[in-house]
Amino acid sequence: MCGIIGYIGPDPCAQILVQGLQKLEYRGYDSAGIAIVDGGQLQTRRARGKLMNLIETLARDPIDGTVGIGHTRWATHGGPTEHNAHPHSVGSVAVVHNGIIENYLPIKRELIAAGHTFKSETDTEVIAHLVWQNRQRGIGLEQAVMEAVRRLEGAYSVVVVDAEEPDTLIAARLASPLVLGLGEGRNFVASDIPAILSHTRRMVFLDDGTLATVRRDGVVVRRISDAVEVPVEERTIAWSPSLAEKGGYKHFMLKEIHEQPDAVANTLRGRVSLERLAVDLPELQMSAEEFAALSQVYVVACGTSWHAGMVGRYLMEDLAGISPHVELASELRYRRAPMDERTLIIAVSQSGETADTLAALKDAKARGVRVLSICNVIEASIPRASDGTLYTHAGPEISVASTKAFSTQVAALHLLALHFGRLAGRLDDDTMRAELSGLVRAAASMERMLQHDEPYLQAARAWHEARSMLFLGRGALYPLALEGALKLKEISYIHAEGYAAGEMKHGPIALIDETVPTVVLAPRDAHHDKVRSNLQEVKARGGPIIVIHTEGDEETAAMGGIAIPIPDVPERILPLVCALPMQLIAYHMADFKGTDVDQPRNLAKSVTVE
Repeated sequence: MCGIIGYIGPDPCAQILVQGLQKLEYRGYDSAGIAIVDGGQLQTRRARGKLMNLIETLARDPIDGTVGIGHTRWATHGGPTEHNAHPHSVGSVAVVHNGIIENYLPIKRELIAAGHTFKSETDTEVIAHLVWQNRQRGIGLEQAVMEAVRRLEGAYSVVVVDAEEPDTLIAARLASPLVLGLGEGRNFVASDIPAILSHTRRMVFLDDGTLATVRRDGVVVRRISDAVEVPVEERTIAWSPSLAEKGGYKHFMLKEIHEQPDAVANTLRGRVSLERLAVDLPELQMSAEEFAALSQVYVVACGTSWHAGMVGRYLMEDLAGISPHVELASELRYRRAPMDERTLIIAVSQSGETADTLAALKDAKARGVRVLSICNVIEASIPRASDGTLYTHAGPEISVASTKAFSTQVAALHLLALHFGRLAGRLDDDTMRAELSGLVRAAASMERMLQHDEPYLQAARAWHEARSMLFLGRGALYPLALEGALKLKEISYIHAEGYAAGEMKHGPIALIDETVPTVVLAPRDAHHDKVRSNLQEVKARGGPIIVIHTEGDEETAAMGGIAIPIPDVPERILPLVCALPMQLIAYHMADFKGTDVDQPRNLAKSVTVE
């Protein structure tokens, strides 16, 4: 949701905070602000809209100081206005916050009755008032924040600075991510790694229900419940800072589309043995006996990760003989789905902080369910709450519209399906050899797909002003149709719907006319003839067609007004290869329209609130 950064050290920090916020702007861009202790006084600058507005404000009215906090906001409580922007300050105290405080209204009423005056519509401001009230009672900053956050219900990551205790930052978290960066004579706090990766690779991932006191010479972490100190577990992050930069591409999304072959290769690296015909996933910590004891499997995710999970269902049915329930986390957590200790949940999340997925996971664990996760961010909340985690190694994904996270999740689910198939004794050596060879060659096939832009530019020139589009696929490519429609909606704001191609005659065909383009996934696979029949149905009604076809299949190519060839790959590799044209169609449509590709309206990268 929102982006947070804090710094304490010997250097003037305004520029450090702003640069960190630039790395976090994908998390929220309704408003931004910083608060710095300057000469014993708290100085705050805030601006509505994108971060550039704050930068311009600071150019006109700069502030100095070596201790400060910053925030870039995605509005939840209160509109995207300057008075609702963070940091929120009361007296000498300033607070930035990510999450939702569910009980803020009764606290606010209590504070107003005690004489406090509020200046915003946000839930966050109650935190500043609670801390300031405690400070007025003569309580030290650490204890003042500790007592304040104990009263909060909901989800939060909070960082607090106080001009009357200028050598300290206090950070606290509950169900919302927060990471500390460790340096020499300086330390950092952030809601995500890229904000501070250019300064340090030494990170501490705060656990739920903990509070950190951050000073120049070190950090102390305590449990919020009883103030008992807990060990600080330092991790070294392998990502290079350049991975979080555009690298010469026009947009982060385009860069991340082009990074997918490497991301998929990195996800497979060290896990595939063509010599032993095996998939090595020791991190899952599951034996053949434990797998055989399972009675049901759920794949739980949201958005793009849910589409990846749907692909995973087809793979697991084919390769492991199991048919998992693929569930939207926001729905599953409010249902009474039967689960017990013989149930396995596979939680899929790029960030590892998706609020609904995390909540569904915790509900299941309370019933004795075993949980595996597929995640891109090391030590995020979902992996830490899981019994085992398969990391995707996609590297940082900055664009709000997910691309390489999707393809690496599909690759990870393919590995998982093969692993389960071996545990179940269903896959002979010849099948395993063919599957592993196809996966290993997938990155090269994806790389070939990225050499030619012309079909996508042609589609964008022709249809970037369309009001609506349809996407059709069958089998494991049905989820790709859903993902293609989602990508188009997210970044171009064109209404789009993905359908199983066999459902055309059950309603969607009524939408077809000369103004509604249809993207048809029609490579050579088991469904090829059926999909070609659906394609003919669209063509017979005058609907424009963008057809994704196998190289050399000129008959199918001729059925589309615009034809996009893909390499001839094994059928179960098609979801990885077909992800690229889905993403590139959406990207070029949005680029032609001139929309904000990396930061589409109303969306944020990590949905850490319900």
